[in-house]
Amino acid sequence: MRVSVQISRGIESLFGTHDENIRLLETGLNVSTQLLNDCLEVEGAEADVARAECILEEYNALVKEGQVFGNGDLNSYLRVVAEDREVSLRSLVTSGRQRNFGKKIIVPKTINQRRYLEAIERNDLVFGIGPAGTGKTYLAVAMGISALLGKRVGRIILTRPAVEAGERLGFLPGTLQEKVDPYLRPLYDALYDMLDMDKVEKLLERSVIEVAPLAFMRGRTLNDSLIIVDEAQNSTPEQMKMVLTRQGANSKMVVNGDVTQIDLPLGKRSGLLQAAEVLRGVEGISFVNFDERDVVRHTLVQRIVRAYEKYEANGASRQLSLRLQEGEDGSSPPESA
Repeated sequence: MRVSVQISRGIESLFGTHDENIRLLETGLNVSTQLLNDCLEVEGAEADVARAECILEEYNALVKEGQVFGNGDLNSYLRVVAEDREVSLRSLVTSGRQRNFGKKIIVPKTINQRRYLEAIERNDLVFGIGPAGTGKTYLAVAMGISALLGKRVGRIILTRPAVEAGERLGFLPGTLQEKVDPYLRPLYDALYDMLDMDKVEKLLERSVIEVAPLAFMRGRTLNDSLIIVDEAQNSTPEQMKMVLTRQGANSKMVVNGDVTQIDLPLGKRSGLLQAAEVLRGVEGISFVNFDERDVVRHTLVQRIVRAYEKYEANGASRQLSLRLQEGEDGSSPPESA
């Protein structure tokens, strides 16, 4: 099947740098395209062509309505609509306008990001597990700001394990708050990105927004709040159980972590790993798993994550091979020079 779709405006935005956007559409939908004057000819199976035609017509309509696609935004949207045929380009673009994120319009750029936001809206406890750069913390803070501005919660609690061992704080200068603030800086960065600095400072002064180490949560009951537990892979099982049981009435909790970057002392198990085993399948709790395809930082970060995963997998294979060799001949393998 072959159809032609007129693209009167926004040709450069549609094609992207080195035609990366249109190539993504071709690969994702298994179609081929050809630009003829101001028309884009699409060829392929009937269902695939119909899907591509729908996406292109939605793109046309959005551009005519004044939608401007920022650098890389359209590529992210096309990646989602090419993979998930139940999502329309329009709904993806306009979903960010329907939530008040302060001075930002935030739209999920991958399927898992969309699932993550939907999970936070539907569930009272959500775990976001995956590598750095996938937007776990940023999107959780955005949902907290949206809930606060929409008066669905009365405050936002942001917490994370401060360091690997608490006693190290004593060697830093300043008050206790000044000692732990450097470890909480990513949470402050997300807040300042979405709200004016003066507003953030006022909300912090009034404790409407609270940023604190995980240890400060013990003994508390957090009502009418959206609680974000960041870097949860560095919590112990005892800390994880403690913070999960702080949730009070009319509260939601989002727990984020990257299980490939656990900084706990050797022999200490991650509370996030244990929670994933204990709580998976419990009603009202949602788990969203991210991977390197969800990395929305510099494209090089995706390659770095993938390279480390390959290296670690190869390392595990080498260790297994060495253990098998030891078992076969009853001796240790020779040390390398």
